[in-house]
Amino acid sequence: MLTPTDHDRDTAGLTYVYPVISRRARGVSLGINLNVNNACNWACVYCQVPNLTRGGPPPVDLALLERELRSFLERLLHGDFMAREVPEDARRLSDVAFSGNGEPTSSPEFPGAVERVIAVLDDLGIRGEGGANLPIRLITNGSLMHRESARRGVARIGSYGGEVWFKVDRATAAGIAAVNGVNLSPEHQRINLLRCCDLAPTWLQTCVFGRDGRPPEESELQAYVDFAAGVADRIQGIHLYGIARQVMQPGGDHLQRLPAASLDALAGRLKEKGLKVTVSP
Repeated sequence: MLTPTDHDRDTAGLTYVYPVISRRARGVSLGINLNVNNACNWACVYCQVPNLTRGGPPPVDLALLERELRSFLERLLHGDFMAREVPEDARRLSDVAFSGNGEPTSSPEFPGAVERVIAVLDDLGIRGEGGANLPIRLITNGSLMHRESARRGVARIGSYGGEVWFKVDRATAAGIAAVNGVNLSPEHQRINLLRCCDLAPTWLQTCVFGRDGRPPEESELQAYVDFAAGVADRIQGIHLYGIARQVMQPGGDHLQRLPAASLDALAGRLKEKGLKVTVSP
């Protein structure tokens, strides 16, 4: 059966489509993986993708993606997949999520993939323009919001009633470099975030973990709280989450899952700033 601690992209035997149990989506999330070569423009220290490499994805076969999505959704809706593969308390189809093994917006075909997903949902009658049924979500590091193709795809998700989960793990240049493996200033991160917020409802998603037995330094936590407070009027809220699956990157054995109380304490500080916060330890 599927579990929240196993997000193997090969469970369905498909190229682009895979089911997972998502703690944050609170049910079965049907993932779209455009980065089938395990390549990403970031290298987050907590990443659970095996054999992660730097780079972008190969060309996407949009026709195949559409066939896989249509077929698998029909299995979920009309077959016995949920009964056979999903624990009873998670038998709810929560979303179709662009996530996968790298940054989805790095694919030039990203806007086309969004259109294919929308076409399938409309054809199957589980989502209509302006409807309130199955949402489309994009899980992104937001670093490519300067690209026209990324903005076009995000805007289409927004116009269709979907939303974006935008990664902000740290809010200092040193913290971003140490956690996400990129040289990115907090100001540039904020600019990308606001570009995204202009196009679609956007949540921050933040991974909080310990390293070598120590929680994040107070200076990093305060910088993060200040960053979030500065965009409080632009975002929908924040998803705080901990490490639940095996880290597959070098040095992963130095990372630890923090107790729920640690995430709850950070959530409390954010709520004091007027932010909506969900916690998945």
